[in-house]
Amino acid sequence: MTAQKGRDLLLKLDAAGTGSFATVAGLRSNALAFNAAAVDVTDQESAGQWRELLAGAGLKTATIKGQGIFKDAASDALMREIFFSGRIVSWQVVVPDFGTVTGPFQITALEFTGRHDGEVSFDLALESAGALTFAAL
Repeated sequence: MTAQKGRDLLLKLDAAGTGSFATVAGLRSNALAFNAAAVDVTDQESAGQWRELLAGAGLKTATIKGQGIFKDAASDALMREIFFSGRIVSWQVVVPDFGTVTGPFQITALEFTGRHDGEVSFDLALESAGALTFAAL
């Protein structure tokens, strides 16, 4: 895989639940992280006292983080409404030359910052809230 433009990493939202995803406007940076918790099954008889893990067990999670500026009043209002209502909606992350991850996420953090000589910006954090699907590009 060759180098990719960061702006091609897109975060999309399907607030209406219709399967139609709209790109979240104004994002300057995005990040997608996957985690899988291990289940340790080591006991006194483990060979050489090396840790043993149970395959296929544990908890899988995904986290999305984004930072941006306000550019679209409709999408800004929608994100605020979803956060304050605690709704879980379908989100999609498009990773260039890799694939698309789609599934339910909850906004777990929404932070606003601004300097006296700059623009108001926001930081957004989402946590997976169910099974995710991956489609290779």
